[in-house]
Parts: sequence; structure tokens; C-alpha cells
Amino acid sequence: MFTAENWPIGANMLGFGNKTSDGTPLLEASSNVWASQLRQVKELGVDMVDPTDAWLPLAKLSDERVEEFRRVLDGEGMSLSSISMTRNSVVDVNNGEQNLADALRFIELAPSFGVSVVNTGFMQAITEKQAKAIWFWLEDGHVDDPALRDLAIERVRHLGDAAAAQGIQLSLEMYEDTYVGTPDEAVSFVKDVDHASVGLNPDLGNLVRLHREVEPWEDMFEKVLPHSNFWHIKNYTRDLDTATGAYSSAPMPLKYGYINYRKVIRRALELGYTGPFCCEHYGSDSLGVIAENVHYIRQVLTSALADAAAGASA
Repeated sequence: MFTAENWPIGANMLGFGNKTSDGTPLLEASSNVWASQLRQVKELGVDMVDPTDAWLPLAKLSDERVEEFRRVLDGEGMSLSSISMTRNSVVDVNNGEQNLADALRFIELAPSFGVSVVNTGFMQAITEKQAKAIWFWLEDGHVDDPALRDLAIERVRHLGDAAAAQGIQLSLEMYEDTYVGTPDEAVSFVKDVDHASVGLNPDLGNLVRLHREVEPWEDMFEKVLPHSNFWHIKNYTRDLDTATGAYSSAPMPLKYGYINYRKVIRRALELGYTGPFCCEHYGSDSLGVIAENVHYIRQVLTSALADAAAGASA
């Protein structure tokens, strides 16, 4: 069991983008660029990151460059909390097989970085309308094809087998209009996969930001937390003008948004959650907000674990 001090809580590196200022893909950039960006995280008191493939796709690095990345991590005093795949569905009709191969590569690499979980999902590339919107979630995006659900289950099971062989877990990120797009759909899907190494990423920030009706957040978490093994964690405001039917939402630090994460994290621990956290934020100084969120989670864990220990000894 982790302590509040050593629980793996990482910063998602998505906010840096996947190109340098001159347009060079980070995949091809000098390791000095990687080091500079990691150093910005370290300077905020955060020493773990999730190198999402939307930042630096480790699965596409040569073995030599993987070792170069490892040296950079060590040199900056950093480590990995988790590894996430973003918008690279294993049932993408054009790229699904390549995405499956990349997922297997992530699973192969994970243990050598001390990573216990690889995250994937079924969301796909944002549309042109989404790219032009102030916030991409204000426009409709990809919708999973029900006809491919069985293939999705088969491929996730295959990844689960690979994860089990490496002694790690696979997590499925909840995202609207995918096979794990609502709590009920997510629980149904993971039960159909029926694999001890496959769980859910209860990224319900992806749902509460939507300008549509969603279940109350407490009800949603109660359904999915028992199946969760990893957590992309972020918060938003959420409001509904009942007179007009208009919704509004905006990204917020964990402790200020719509979801009460002090309550949710404590409930997750009660239900046996032991997975890593990966802090995300969109807009503003995303890295600064992420750092605040990492420290917030550690404070919540400190309080919750102390209460649990006191209760156990009473």
C-alpha cells in the first residue's frame, strides 16, 4: 500500500504539445528539449509525469532513443507515474492495427520505467469543427460504431494478456460516445472483457464538461470506482440555465470545480482504489494548475490514510 508521500501522482505532459517552437516533432527533437520541459515540471515540486503519446510517443522511439529518454528522466530526477495513449483507438478503421501494435509496445516498455499501468481508450482524432472551437468538447466528435464492439473487446483482452505477462495493468479511459462513454456502458464493457488485468480510468471530467445531460457525479463515481485501476483526474465548472436549457462549463483546479474530489478520493480509497493518478488541465497555465492539483491530492491522501489508520487501530 502506498503512503501519501510516495503514491504515484504524475503531471500529464499534454500541455507542452508534440512539437518544438520551430515545428519539429518532439519525437525527432533533441533530448535537451525533453529535459527543459521536464525541468519545468520539477521546478513546481512535481517529480513524476505521464509521457502521453500526445507529447512524446515512446512506442515510436527507437531503442536507442528510449534509452536517451531514460537518461534524461534520471538526469532531471524524474520518474513516470503511468503511460497514456491518447486518441489512438485500437479499433480505428484506418489505424487500429498500428495503434494495437503501439499499445503492445507501451506495455512492453512500462515495467522498465517502473510503470504499473498503461492507459488507452477509444477516442479518436478531433474533428475540424472541434479544432476551431474555443473548447473542443463543445462540438460533437467521433462516435464508436456498435458493430466494432466485439473487435474492441477482443483487442482489449489481447492487451490485457500482454499486460498480465508483464505484471502490470491496462486501464480504459472513459470518454463520451465511445464504448466506455457512460458509467453503465463502461462497467458493461469491462465486465464483457472479463480480464483481471483490465480496469477503468474514471475520467469523469470528460463527461461533466459536456453541454448535455449527464448523471450526478456522485452516482457516476459510485458505479465506476469499484472497477477503476488508474485515474486521469481533472475538474470543471458546470451550470445549467433551466429557463433556456443552456449549459456552461470551464476547466478549474480540482478543489474549485463541480466535483468534490476530497469526497471522491476518500470514497475511492474506501472501495479499495490503489492506482496511480495523472493530473490534467486544459487552458490557462495548465502546468501550474496541474502542480497545484498534485499537491492537493497528496493532502487529501494524507488526511484519508491517517483516518483509515486511526480507524483500524481503534
